[in-house]
Amino acid sequence: MKARINKVFAALGLALLFLFPRLTFAQTPAAPPLPKAAVAPAGTPPPYLREGPRPQGLFAPGSTGAGGTAPSQSTPRPDGSDPSRPGPVLPRPTLPGGGAAPGSPTFDPIRPGALTPANPVGSASADSVELPFGEFVKLVADFHPVARQAGLNTPRAQLEIQQARGAFDPNLNAKYYGKQLGGKDYYHDWETYLRVPTWFGVDVKAGWDRGIGPYLNPMDYTASSGLSYVGLSVPLGQGLLIDERRTAVRVAQALVGLAEAERRAARNKLLLAASKDYWEWALASQRLRLLTSNELVAATRFAATRQRVLAGDLAPIDSVEALTELLNRQGQRVAGRVQWQNAGLVVSSYLWDADTRPRELPAAARPQALLPASAWRTLPADTLAALAQRAQQQHPDLVKTRAKQVQLGLENRLLTNKLLPKLAVDYNLLLPGQPFALESAQPFAGGYSTNNYKLGLSFAYPILLRAERAKRQLNQLKLRDAGFQLGNDRRQIGNALQAAANDWQALLEQLAIQQQATRSYEILRNGEQIRFDNGESTVFLINSREQSLLAARQKLAELQAKYAQTQAQLRFAAGGS
Repeated sequence: MKARINKVFAALGLALLFLFPRLTFAQTPAAPPLPKAAVAPAGTPPPYLREGPRPQGLFAPGSTGAGGTAPSQSTPRPDGSDPSRPGPVLPRPTLPGGGAAPGSPTFDPIRPGALTPANPVGSASADSVELPFGEFVKLVADFHPVARQAGLNTPRAQLEIQQARGAFDPNLNAKYYGKQLGGKDYYHDWETYLRVPTWFGVDVKAGWDRGIGPYLNPMDYTASSGLSYVGLSVPLGQGLLIDERRTAVRVAQALVGLAEAERRAARNKLLLAASKDYWEWALASQRLRLLTSNELVAATRFAATRQRVLAGDLAPIDSVEALTELLNRQGQRVAGRVQWQNAGLVVSSYLWDADTRPRELPAAARPQALLPASAWRTLPADTLAALAQRAQQQHPDLVKTRAKQVQLGLENRLLTNKLLPKLAVDYNLLLPGQPFALESAQPFAGGYSTNNYKLGLSFAYPILLRAERAKRQLNQLKLRDAGFQLGNDRRQIGNALQAAANDWQALLEQLAIQQQATRSYEILRNGEQIRFDNGESTVFLINSREQSLLAARQKLAELQAKYAQTQAQLRFAAGGS
């Protein structure tokens, strides 16, 4: 029975060898274009954003991968063919940035172990264009519709102040009433006046009245030349210390800070989301590089194993194992390519031009490399304290709550004034005739006298004051609510800032641990490779070592991306820049 099973596996392996003589790889579709001017760096990014040395890919330059040390040209092939004759070369897959995948090895599938990287994994191709993180954030902050929409808050607040100040504009009024019936004049009543409101609640009024006719109300009757006057309107109860006009101006001034806080909050939310999506794009790009390099190594091993099986050095089942691993890695690479494409689409959604037209990433665009070990820095304690202090003073959520408290305080003062009675005095000095006559020799002859005056008093007071007292109590409840909200916001912002700092420190420890673990996995892979070259290991074992190394390097890349995202999270938890 055992012999029959061995024969079945041998026949299956030989069938696979002839059914899959040569493998090809699918090309990665290109992304839609973005004008190069939009991604050209406008300046040097900040030091913490500058690109350091690029991390190496799955296999370092010069690594021989699955085949071990490349034999010399004089080493005969297992099939007895001339080693000086080049064998067929498998095409290299494309990666983010266009062209051949960085680090993609060019190899001869006939000669086992002949794996020579064309360029280091993780390096940029010649025709790719890098979109640095600092330049990307600047493009989002300058041209994204949400950022522009948030920028409208400040001029809108200034216009609100101008509108509130319009209540103090001088008013010129004039009206005329006359009646004539059956050829008979009944009356002619003309009233013209200028009213000038002042900030202190006193209104200055000057005017000229003319009322004539046999059927005119005697109270409105004047001489044929009219009657001029100048006077004041003074509130002695409500409106003396504060009124609706002054409250509206002060509330509008307080809302300028609220509008600026809302602008910063919207902008910070946008930039934080853009920063996280950018580093997800960088992570997807790095993951695709690792998966593509891993697939090429499996293709090399399968080609070499196939030739050794044909030469009788290995059992046919080994070729089945190599082919299965290759197909598995091809599927992983396809999944990684889709993730990279989708991440690029998300990043493209943040790109707009000065005319508010959407732009797309070019086919050759690539993100900035993930932050290398040289950029992993511990957060100083004094920096965290400075960020916490700045957050308590400038965080948009706290600024908005404080502005709301100022607004409610002004309204409470006005509502308290509403409890006073309405008592107003109008006093006007009168002068018969026109106030001045330019055609006379003495245009300013005459004058106003205290003997000629017009006095008015008005008084009103609701007995129960239920409406006024209820409004004031509701306002005080809103003030208490805003105070509770402010205390809760302070606590939440402080905790969010501390949580981001804790994540920062934990990620530094995780990065150091994962980097050491990755080195250990690489040592295990290299040792297994030596054993495989000496005939002491199997294809299954070396594939397992490579899968562990790939998982470790993917985990390291994920931690690098999360570290960059935590930097942005900490900055915006403190209120942004």
